Amino acid sequence: MFKEQIKTLATDALAQLAIDLESGNSQTLTAYLKAMGKFHRYSLHNTMLIVSQRPDATHVAGYGTWKQLGRWVKKGEKGISILIPVKYRRRDQEPLVEEPEECSIGFMGGYVFDISQTEGEDLPEFATVEGDPMWALDQLKLFAIDWMIKVELVPNLNGAKGVSKGRHIQILDSLSSAEEFGVLVHEIAHELLHRGDRKPEIRTRELEAEAVSFVVCNAVGLETNSACADYIRLYNGDAQALHDSLTHIHQAAGEVLDYLL
Repeated sequence: MFKEQIKTLATDALAQLAIDLESGNSQTLTAYLKAMGKFHRYSLHNTMLIVSQRPDATHVAGYGTWKQLGRWVKKGEKGISILIPVKYRRRDQEPLVEEPEECSIGFMGGYVFDISQTEGEDLPEFATVEGDPMWALDQLKLFAIDWMIKVELVPNLNGAKGVSKGRHIQILDSLSSAEEFGVLVHEIAHELLHRGDRKPEIRTRELEAEAVSFVVCNAVGLETNSACADYIRLYNGDAQALHDSLTHIHQAAGEVLDYLL
């Protein structure tokens, strides 16, 4: 599929998402948030492309990667179209440079395949979390340290479960480990998204932070009773604002998941 056709697919997916939200249907957005956790190393556009073409995808990779893993794409399977970054050699360097610098990133069309479209050797079992964050909570606290964010457990927050105050997060000390994990991701999301020049309205800030928490919790296998339908309020008749929020949610969740997984 040509690059421009793939870009059109991504644009159409965003437009359809806006239509769904306008009509009160939040299922498509919830599917994208879950996919961000599964495919956090893919761009937002590629995540939307994957979900729009194959909503049930769980683990995608290119033909060559599957082959390296001892699996082969089944005959007749149709690939999932995505955009693949391509680096070009600089032509303006001195001729004595032995290794020309790569820059000027462009994109070309390509394909990935879901594991259900392949056969061969079983993939290695990865550790999963079911209701208890175990190691993930400790890793999340190390992530905060790396970002120079102080995390403190306190006995009372006047009805709140967590607050962030600029490089300082306080979490209620009576929470279960699963709740503590979800609240800590929420507050870390505020630190990553809302401490710079970008200052969306408070409702949007809270929805973005909760969406990041949903993505990360879902990715590590934690159940969450987050009211996914509330994410519908990220769209308020403005598709560009929705895309902006999703881009920031994707970026923050990816930062955390790259550290945890």
